[in-house]
Amino acid sequence: MPNLLSNETSPYLLQHADNPVDWYPWGDEAFAAAKAEDKPVLLSVGYSSCHWCHVMAHESFEDPETAALMNELFVNIKVDREERPDVDAVYMEALQAMSGRGGWPMTVFLTPDRKPFHAGTYFPAVERRGMPSFRRVITAVADAWKTQHSELVARAEQLSDLVAHAIPSADQLPGEDLLVSSYQALTSRFDETEGGFGGAPKFPQEPVLEFLLRVAGEPWAPDAKRIVSLTLKKMADGGIYDHVGGGFARYSVDRSWRIPHFEKMLYTNAQLARLYLRSAQVLDEPVFTAIAIRTLDYMLRDLRLPGGAFASAEDADSQGSEGTFYLWNADEFAEVVGEELGPLAAAFFGVTEEGTFEGSNHLRVTRPLGQVASELDIDPAVADAMIDMARGRLLSRRSERVRPGLDDKVVTAWNGLAIRALGEAGAVLGESRFLDAARDAAAFLLSEVTRADGRLLRSWGKGKASVPAFADDYAATALGLFTLYQATGEVRWYIEAMRLVEAIVDLFADPAGGFFTTGADVEAPLARKRDHFDSPSPSANALAAEALLLASSYTGNADLREHSERALRAGAALATTTPSGAGHLLSVLHATLRRPPEVAIVGPDAQDLASVVWERFRPDVALAVDRAGSATNIVPLLVGRATDSTLAYVCRSFQCALPVSDPEALRRLL
Repeated sequence: MPNLLSNETSPYLLQHADNPVDWYPWGDEAFAAAKAEDKPVLLSVGYSSCHWCHVMAHESFEDPETAALMNELFVNIKVDREERPDVDAVYMEALQAMSGRGGWPMTVFLTPDRKPFHAGTYFPAVERRGMPSFRRVITAVADAWKTQHSELVARAEQLSDLVAHAIPSADQLPGEDLLVSSYQALTSRFDETEGGFGGAPKFPQEPVLEFLLRVAGEPWAPDAKRIVSLTLKKMADGGIYDHVGGGFARYSVDRSWRIPHFEKMLYTNAQLARLYLRSAQVLDEPVFTAIAIRTLDYMLRDLRLPGGAFASAEDADSQGSEGTFYLWNADEFAEVVGEELGPLAAAFFGVTEEGTFEGSNHLRVTRPLGQVASELDIDPAVADAMIDMARGRLLSRRSERVRPGLDDKVVTAWNGLAIRALGEAGAVLGESRFLDAARDAAAFLLSEVTRADGRLLRSWGKGKASVPAFADDYAATALGLFTLYQATGEVRWYIEAMRLVEAIVDLFADPAGGFFTTGADVEAPLARKRDHFDSPSPSANALAAEALLLASSYTGNADLREHSERALRAGAALATTTPSGAGHLLSVLHATLRRPPEVAIVGPDAQDLASVVWERFRPDVALAVDRAGSATNIVPLLVGRATDSTLAYVCRSFQCALPVSDPEALRRLL
């Protein structure tokens, strides 16, 4: 018989709806039951594309005897961390305080008033490699609840106080010295051989790479271009990139990017598509443009849902094992690509009889195509076309396989990142299909994931949305809408972006500086916390600081800029000690200190002249476009600008140079 999760919309929660565990969703009902029954709470947090979450579910939550023990000893709550990042963050902090580590699935034991007293991650069904069995853990915790009750409650109080403690803000806005010291700290961890930072498992760390791309022209960042270039090349050649269908897996299990953990996340691909697109401009690497396009095409083909929004993720597993969908044995590979293409494709993608992963082949580039073509006496241009043909044949065959599970939950913040990437790609490449996709996703969020009173919601699934949105949802969506306005000149997107910016201040501003994760209109678990850490999508505070900085550039509103700078001050301590977790905050600080221009372009051919702005990576320019005078009374940057002829005004802090109409003159001013 289904448990209470059967009424939820999250695919992850619905995966557990038929467990014999009497799961509750997060909410007052569960904690009221715990108080009434004087039981501790077992909180299990995971997400749908998490491999070890599935393993623990199969081993323990689907086992009738284990479930009976859980039901007898605890009130059990299941949470999708992507739907409730506030719950995940606060108890992850408690887990890390108790054990010094974190991860998913996360297993936390709480008092009936929501305070944590014990925690762990994955527990096996039977004891192995020094890990106690899950049954042993829950039996010991339940016994301690009875025999050491007062000690556990005292511990829970101490942990809750620790978690509720906020890091104080800096007294003043950090200066360039923080950018320089962060650059030095980040580059000291650079892997000179394989690119990226640190060892295995290796994550792309998109916000860090964007920071390095932004500062690549600074005299104190001489290696920034080289670091970004090598990292992106190694990733694009490696197995973390899907050479058949495009798109990237979340991380690599080795330091050489060869074998990924095969889950594909929307936020990973939205960020990397944008990073490759913009890196192509800065580094003059056309192949990066191709990678960006293939990644966006993957999103449009495999993640876009009816209605235009994007699903959250594709699972790592298919047919019960990890990576099956992506693997090829040598015989099938040869049969699919054909005799003419086979030798070149096999050599290029490193296909062997022995296989490269558990007896099969996971494709990656082992040598430059020109070198392989030369060895086989094939013209390089012909070889390029042959590889494209091989990709098409492999994709066609792969589409017949059982696909990995799709988490079709629409997460607002991640869709905001996707809208931004698609909007920029549409403007930079002149590709209307990307702009159309961005418009569709934006319209979906504003119609289906927004309450009648205008309150944005966190996620949508099965035709419903209910959880109030968090600060990152508002900020990422606002930035996506600003980008869509810049790329199209359609003022409705500017209006909606400004509405969200105002709500960020009203709902999330912390009087001490920065922005809380949860809104003032909802109850936070344990305490209202500020999110400063990129994980790996940009932190809520950094996104909010960026959105408010851009809004202040459009409006001249000093209060918005002050709120943005206070968020930077609030995150300064993290950036100082752990710059790898504050890449996006550092990017926004760089923009704040550099004061990028405001650009107003008006007149019949305004959109054509605006293409000059998109020729280079200018991420923080406030670009206002008005072809027919429809926005002159809406966007302050456009006030007083006549639209009879096409003119561009380049301003800094609302002090403007003389208008120009010639593309070359505009380039000089920028």
